Amino acid sequence: MSVSNGAEPNVAPAIRVEELCRHYRMGEALIRAVDGVSLTVPAGEFVALLGSSGSGKSSVLNLLAGLDRPTSGSVIVQEKNLAQLSREELARYRLHTVGMVFQSFNLIPNMTLAENVELPMRFAEVDRAKRDSMAREALARVGLQSRVNHRPSELSGGEQQRAALARALINRPQLLLADEPTGNLDSRTGTEIMNMVREFNQQLGMTVVMVTHERALAERYAQRLIFLADGKLVGDEVNSPVAAGSVAEGERS
Repeated sequence: MSVSNGAEPNVAPAIRVEELCRHYRMGEALIRAVDGVSLTVPAGEFVALLGSSGSGKSSVLNLLAGLDRPTSGSVIVQEKNLAQLSREELARYRLHTVGMVFQSFNLIPNMTLAENVELPMRFAEVDRAKRDSMAREALARVGLQSRVNHRPSELSGGEQQRAALARALINRPQLLLADEPTGNLDSRTGTEIMNMVREFNQQLGMTVVMVTHERALAERYAQRLIFLADGKLVGDEVNSPVAAGSVAEGERS
C-alpha cells in the first residue's frame, strides 16, 4: 500500500528502499527475513516500523544501519547506496550519518558515561579536549550533567537509555534508528525517552525510524506507521501523533 507523505517532489528523500530482500539459510530452510520491501522516507519524518516478533522490522533496521547487507534490492540513505560502499565507507557512514539506540542500552560497563558518550568521537579522531566538552554537553542535553563520571551500573535503566541516546547523537547524525528503545523501561521512563526522541526529531530536523511492537506507542509519536509481516510490507499509514503537552497530561492522570 502506498501513501502520500507530503514530501516535496524536488527534495531527495532521506531513505529510499527498493525491493529489499534479506534471505538466509537455517539448515534446509530458507528464511525470508526481509522479502521485497520498498519504501521512501522524507528527510525529517518520524517513522515507526510495526510488527510481531519475526516480522522483519529489526532486520530492516539493521540493513538501514549498514550492519547487514541485502541479498538483493537496494538501501539508499542520503543518496548513498549502502550495497556499493566498501567496509571503510560503511564504517564512516555508521559513524557520521547514523545514530542507533537499542533496547539493551549497549553501554560499556567499565567506562564512565562521559567515556561511553565520547567513544564515537574517538573513532572519528576528534581532539581529546573537544571530545570531553562535547560529551558533557550531550549528557547535559539529556539531563545527565551530574552523572558524567558515573558508570552504567550506578544508573537506573532510564538514565542508561538517556546516556545511550546522548552517545547516538554525539556526532550529530541525520538519521536516528531506534530498536525498541523503551522495551526495558517502565511506562513513565519510556515516555521521558520518547519525548526526547521527538524533541530531537522536531528541533534538529533529524529523521527517525523506530522499531516497536507497540502500536499505541507508535501512534503517540510517529508521523507514519509502516506495518511488516513475514518480511513483507503490509501497511503504510499517515498518522497524527499526540501533541507533546497532551502526552504529558495523559501520563499525569
